Amino acid sequence: MSFFRKRRSGGRAALRGLRSAKRSAEHGFGSLRRSAEHGFGSLRRSAQQGFTFAKRSAEQGFGSLRRSAEHGFTLVELMVVIVIIGLLATIVAINVIPATDTARVEKAKADIAVIEQALEQYRLDNLGYPTQMQGLSALLNAPAGLAQPERYRRGGYIRKLPDDPWGRAYQYKVPGEKGAFDILSLGADGQPGGTEDNADILSSGL
Repeated sequence: MSFFRKRRSGGRAALRGLRSAKRSAEHGFGSLRRSAEHGFGSLRRSAQQGFTFAKRSAEQGFGSLRRSAEHGFTLVELMVVIVIIGLLATIVAINVIPATDTARVEKAKADIAVIEQALEQYRLDNLGYPTQMQGLSALLNAPAGLAQPERYRRGGYIRKLPDDPWGRAYQYKVPGEKGAFDILSLGADGQPGGTEDNADILSSGL
């Protein structure tokens, strides 16, 4: 009996020793795991902070580069617009202005043709053209001194006497250089003679 009691007592002591060793080992491994986790956590936080700083620096760098590029493109676009405006102004000067001058000359010729037609109607009714003194206003209202005023057309022979395309009245000369009369525009400069758009426009030259 004494032998078996000693064996049981020894077994319990051994079991307590194993349990104590297990607890010590678990405590040691727990401390080791916590230390490792703390170390890895610190390492992870440091890495995250490093990546965050690098990301911000990269974003700032790319943002500055993008703003510089956008500023550069804006200047380039502005230069392109200026060049286009210059080209358009040149095209206007070369093509549109001469075309406008040509249109004015053609309008003057058309006005002169209308006045000529009115003068011919006046001549048929009143047996002659208006005198130099009566002028073109005789086409609007009956002039004084008509031999047969009853022959004058009611309402006149033209609705309105137009000005030439440069804002001046057409001149009337009777007799004309090559015909019974001349209707004359002095052109753009308003002076006798001239060339191109300054040249005189005469009914006898049409």
